[in-house]
Amino acid sequence: MAPSTASGGKTSGQKQGDRRARKRSLAGRLFRILVAVVVVLVALPVVLVPLYAVVPPPVSTLELWQRVTGVAVERDWVPLEEIAPNLAYAVIMGEDGRFCEHGGVDWGAVKEVIETDASRGASTITMQVAKNLFLWPSRSYVRKALEVPLAYYQTAVWTKRRTIEIYLNIVEWGPGIFGAEAAARYWFDTSAAKLTLQQAARLAAILPNPHLRNASRPGPQTSRYAQIIEGRTRQAGAYVQCIRSAG
Repeated sequence: MAPSTASGGKTSGQKQGDRRARKRSLAGRLFRILVAVVVVLVALPVVLVPLYAVVPPPVSTLELWQRVTGVAVERDWVPLEEIAPNLAYAVIMGEDGRFCEHGGVDWGAVKEVIETDASRGASTITMQVAKNLFLWPSRSYVRKALEVPLAYYQTAVWTKRRTIEIYLNIVEWGPGIFGAEAAARYWFDTSAAKLTLQQAARLAAILPNPHLRNASRPGPQTSRYAQIIEGRTRQAGAYVQCIRSAG
């Protein structure tokens, strides 16, 4: 007896084979797209990090995400020389006290967090730059794993002064408020160059949660933390030596 055929003369077995082939083809295309995306994600920082050593980053992924979701964004790049030194010092003393010592990743802080089960993270300023510039905001082990090699790469290419300059210009200091200049205007109606030590300490104090904390009228907890940072900044000394101007 001849095998049963469907319209077009193909047997049911042939049709099943065609469906399997189409599924394999679709899976193959999806895999190639995924590989292409990974290659782009890896290649972009490799190319852009050396470029950003001399050119201000036009946008960060965090800022881009805010724009895509409809948040009004304010950011004006200013060189480090036009930012009050105390802001850089306060941010280091509040966010990454070993900034001048480590090579991008502070493994001592990582160990401390693991041993104490602390709620704070162990991201250095360099790692935060990697996250804000090239990665995504949601927490995940994958993102954290990508931050580490990026931080080492940035440290190999950029000076410490360049790292803190980029950080101060791309970090978010409020909903859609990116960079020191926009933050100084938004919170204190002044320029980044004219920030006082108290104002700088308050800006550093809201960084862990700039969407909920207020720099101009800080609550009791933020105010206490700002006072701690202000005291540390007054005694920063060697902790910030790597970013002091040679002139």
